Amino acid sequence: MALTKSFKELVQRRVAADPDFAGALLREGIDTMLTGDVGTGKAILRDYIKATVGFEKLGEATGTQPKSLIRMFGPRGNPQARNLFGVLVYLQEQAGVQLHVTPAPR
Repeated sequence: MALTKSFKELVQRRVAADPDFAGALLREGIDTMLTGDVGTGKAILRDYIKATVGFEKLGEATGTQPKSLIRMFGPRGNPQARNLFGVLVYLQEQAGVQLHVTPAPR
């Protein structure tokens, strides 16, 4: 299901106005990827990137062309681990958070 432009704009406004929401969105994108739903995780991270640093600045910081980053987080993108983790490190630094993976209770 495609998101409407107004919903994406709502998310971007909320991220800009609420740092807690922004941090939660970043965590949700990463958590979603870690649970195996890579497509949804990439979509969440794509919206997060658009609402925060933008692909131009992210490209400068990671040494990756912005168009490559856009494709990487697109529906058919398949990011290499090196590129993905480089992006995640930068996004965490910019957000002032440090995320860790912990095992879920069984």
